[in-house]
Amino acid sequence: MRARYTVAGRERHKQVLKRAKGFLASRRYRIKVAKEAVLHAMRHEYVGRKQKKRDFRALWITRLNAFVRAEGITYSRFINGLNKSKVDINRKILAYLAVTDPDALRKYVEIAKAAVGK
Repeated sequence: MRARYTVAGRERHKQVLKRAKGFLASRRYRIKVAKEAVLHAMRHEYVGRKQKKRDFRALWITRLNAFVRAEGITYSRFINGLNKSKVDINRKILAYLAVTDPDALRKYVEIAKAAVGK
């Protein structure tokens, strides 16, 4: 008796079509095309998770740079001053402070300015 392509195959197809939900045209309902599209999407999904980390770090640095320049110091001198002062706080928290509590961040700017001598 030969093995038949029924339950297991149908389950695999259902999994592929479930992941292809929201795709356009035949990429949504034709197995061969959907499988290819899903594999492609999964590759971009993986890369996107790594890229998101880079994008957020760039956003935090941009926000900090804008804030500290208004206070009369550059971003690199600000970070250097914090490092010299042994202030261990990450860019995510600093950027959050720039948006929500500017007065608290001004204190950090003063600490950094004192450390770099400006």
